[in-house]
Amino acid sequence: MGVRGRVAVGVVVAGVVAGAASGCTGQVGGDGGPDATFPVFAEAQRASGVGEFGEGSDRAEGGDGVGGVTSAELADPGWLDRVAEATGIPRRALQGYAGAALVLAEQQPECHLGWNTLAGIGWVESHHGTIFGGSIQPDGRTSDLIIGVPLDGQGFQEIPDSDGGAVDGDTEWDRAVGPMQFVPTTWAAWATEANGDGVPDIHNIDDSSLSAAEYLCYSGGDLGAEKGWRDAIAAYNESPAYLDEVLEYADRYAAEATDSPAPN
Repeated sequence: MGVRGRVAVGVVVAGVVAGAASGCTGQVGGDGGPDATFPVFAEAQRASGVGEFGEGSDRAEGGDGVGGVTSAELADPGWLDRVAEATGIPRRALQGYAGAALVLAEQQPECHLGWNTLAGIGWVESHHGTIFGGSIQPDGRTSDLIIGVPLDGQGFQEIPDSDGGAVDGDTEWDRAVGPMQFVPTTWAAWATEANGDGVPDIHNIDDSSLSAAEYLCYSGGDLGAEKGWRDAIAAYNESPAYLDEVLEYADRYAAEATDSPAPN
């Protein structure tokens, strides 16, 4: 891509998402989306397989942007304004999703990850960081810490504490954390710094979006193919209902972005 300034973001997987939607049944959530309960689905990221993604894997090296530009600076401001208005995605959250997709388009072009896939996940996981009345601040951090319920096997996957409470504040059970809802084991393997401060922050939309992007690309391979896309989402959360809802919102965002008028 050779990005030095800002570029407009295309809907990389809009066709795949729209095409896959016709084969889905049992989609959940109406026009208003799921209720603001947390987490929405019982399954979490595949904690049992995270070890294979850690040291010694062929994971691509992450970075804080492209050509010395941080991920948050990559998307065209006019595009962000237009698409945020058309989709209802908070502009600062969209900036994180779009920036991560552009970084992956440069570093792993074979992945074909679209910003709208990250946005679909971001909606389901935390309503783009607004769940419980919070917001994404200008620096990319959530205004309030977003920490899920204990994964104690009571209606949810059972994941005993893996981090001594360092990430999620719980020394008995793991919890999903941040706007993209990483469990501590997955974050330990995939934490990526995206905003140039040198410290991966699970509560920062830029860092967590780029970390999610790398995890999805590793898990699915080519997300431009239906199987790759589904495999990637299943790695994030194995619930069929979760996949259906991410698909619904990713497809919706792509359509709304495409239909919105270009800026004057």
